[in-house]
Amino acid sequence: MNWTIISGWAKATLPAFGGVGIFLSAFLDSSFLPLPLVTDLIVIELSSRTPARMPYYAFMAAVGSLAGCIWIYALARKGGQAYYRKQQGHAPGRIRKLVQEYPFASVLLPAVAPFPVPFKPFVIAQGVFQVPFVPFLVGTFVGRGTLFFVEGFLGVRYGAAAREFVLHQKWASLAILAGLVAVFFVVRMWPFGRRTQPSQIN
Repeated sequence: MNWTIISGWAKATLPAFGGVGIFLSAFLDSSFLPLPLVTDLIVIELSSRTPARMPYYAFMAAVGSLAGCIWIYALARKGGQAYYRKQQGHAPGRIRKLVQEYPFASVLLPAVAPFPVPFKPFVIAQGVFQVPFVPFLVGTFVGRGTLFFVEGFLGVRYGAAAREFVLHQKWASLAILAGLVAVFFVVRMWPFGRRTQPSQIN
């Protein structure tokens, strides 16, 4: 199957359907049909055309992405136990421990990270390692919603320049992800440091 042709067709056709087209693009990309950057570019394009509808476009993209992720998550969760039993004691054990200790962060951080940070492998891992459904649901929606809202805002504010930025901002994406991880661990450690101060004084 030629993904380039399919991606080109989606970018040319789905914007005509507005929010429904965004939903379909996000659902397909997050489930079984890779459409890298198609949803992002449609959100930017439609938001630049109709700024007042930008929150609606971002919402439809987030809902479509969440729907596709739920489908992948359910499949991975169903077949994940057999996979884990084969790999137990190796890297998957450490990944499972991380997911169990920080279930919400393990969902939110990949969901909010922009392209080219891979997203679908994280969704599969969340199903395989049994991330609870509610943190998965909330983290995915908040993360994807934030990402698409920011992209929609850039479309409203900068128009075609936002499109070019999204297409060529590989290092910015990695820097954003690294910053999110750093902020998460700082926030996690800060209350601990505050609680230990009285015992050190005594």
